[in-house]
Amino acid sequence: MNSAIYKSLVEIVGEDYASDRPEELFTYSKDLGTSEPKWPDYVAAPKSVEELQKIILLANEAKISIVPLGGGLSLAGIALPLHGGILIDMKRMDEIIEVNGKARYALVEAGVSQGKLFAYLKKHHPTLAHSLPDAPPAATIGGNIAIHGQGDLAHPHGFNSDMINGLEVILPTGEICRFGSCSIGSGWFTQHPLPDMAFFLGWGGTTGIITKVSLRLFPCKKIRELDMLVVTDEELVPDIFHEITHVGMTEDLVVFSQAIPPMTDRLHHIINNISGDSEEELEFKRRLIYDDRLSKFIEQGTVGIVATSQDLEKPSVTKTADWRKGGGFEYVGSVFPVAAYPELYRKGVEISTRHEIPYTVTGRVIGANHAIMFSWSYAFNRADPKSVQHANEALHETDDLVLEFGGTIWKPAVYGQQIVMKHMDANTLALMKKLKNMVDPNNIMNPGNWEVA
Repeated sequence: MNSAIYKSLVEIVGEDYASDRPEELFTYSKDLGTSEPKWPDYVAAPKSVEELQKIILLANEAKISIVPLGGGLSLAGIALPLHGGILIDMKRMDEIIEVNGKARYALVEAGVSQGKLFAYLKKHHPTLAHSLPDAPPAATIGGNIAIHGQGDLAHPHGFNSDMINGLEVILPTGEICRFGSCSIGSGWFTQHPLPDMAFFLGWGGTTGIITKVSLRLFPCKKIRELDMLVVTDEELVPDIFHEITHVGMTEDLVVFSQAIPPMTDRLHHIINNISGDSEEELEFKRRLIYDDRLSKFIEQGTVGIVATSQDLEKPSVTKTADWRKGGGFEYVGSVFPVAAYPELYRKGVEISTRHEIPYTVTGRVIGANHAIMFSWSYAFNRADPKSVQHANEALHETDDLVLEFGGTIWKPAVYGQQIVMKHMDANTLALMKKLKNMVDPNNIMNPGNWEVA
C-alpha cells in the first residue's frame, strides 16, 4: 500500500469516504457472479465532479488503476478491480438536478439509483416514467446506460442508452466534456444533431467516467395491465411478437421459459404490458392486439391467455433465476434478430442440461421488433466449487454460442470481450486501440476490460 495515495484520497473526499482497510476493501472485491475476487487497494466515494476529477488526476500522476462502480450489481466482473488500484464508488453522486415535465427529460448525476428516480417521479411527476431495468432498485442510472442496459420500455424505445439527451463525462486524463445540446449551453434537451457520445457507451468504464445524464422520460398512464400468454411451440414466438408489435400499443414485451417450477417447463410465457388512462383506452388496445392480430392463434388453440392483472409490479425473471441453495446465478445476455428465438431456446435447454443446471431463458423485444435481448441464466451454489465450475463452463460455452449463431454478446465479461475482439473487423479494432490510447495514455481506466491497448 502507498500511504501517500491514501492520504491524498482522504484530503480529497474526507476520512469517512476513503479507505484502505481490508474489511472494507473486501466488500468491493467481488460481485454477484462466478468471477474470482479481485481486491482494490483503495476505495473512495466522491461527492462532486470536482472531487472525482482530483482522484483521476491523482491516479494519472501515480499511474494507478481506477474502476468506477455504480450499484455494484454487475454479474460479469466488469466492475471488479482486475488490476487493483482505486475503486470509485459513485453512489454519493446522486442528485436529481432537474426534471422537465414539458420536454420529458430528467437530468441526474450518474450515481442516482433507479429506485430513487422512480420514487421521485411517482411523487412529483406521476405522469412521467423512465425505463426501469430488471435489476434491484439500487442499480444506478449511469451504470445502466454505460453498459447498454435495457428496461421495461425497450419496446418500443430501445436500449436505455438510446434514451439519452446528453452526457457529462470525465476523461481518464481529467478533462470534463459534455455531449449534446448542453455542450453549447442550450440545456439538456437533445443529443441531436451534434457529434455523438457513443465512445463512452458499451466500453465498461474504460474510456471515461459518466458524471451526469439527461435521460428521456415517457408518459406514465394511470392504469397498467399485464397480460400473460402461454405458447407451447417455440417456433410461433417470433410470429406472435411480429403481430403484437405491429399494433404499436405495447410498452413492454417479454418471453420466458424455465424448468422450475414444473408448470413452466417447456412452455413459453409471453408477458404483454399495456397501459391506459381509462378502461376504454385499455379495451381499445386489447381489441387491436387480441381480436385483430392474435385471433388466428387463439382460435387455433396455439396461444392461450392465462392471466390478466392490473397495477401489479412488473415481473422480473431474474428474481426467479436462482433455484439452487447457495444464492448465485449469472447469465449471458445477447442481442439477436427476433426470428432466432426458437433455436436460442433449444440451445439454452441443451447447455443447461449438460451442466446439470435447471434452464432459465428470457427474451425482451428491443425497438419495434427490431431485435430481441435473449439471455441464458445459470444458477449455482457459491459454497460448492463444482457447482460454480459448471456455471462458469456454461457461461463460456454460451458466449461462444452467441457469436457462432451470429449474435452480439450483451454486457460481455472479459472472456466474452476477448472473443468479440477476435471476431471484430481488424480496422475497427485498430481504431478502438487508437482512441483508447489517445484518451487514456496511462491505461488507468478499468484495465483488463476491452483490452485493446
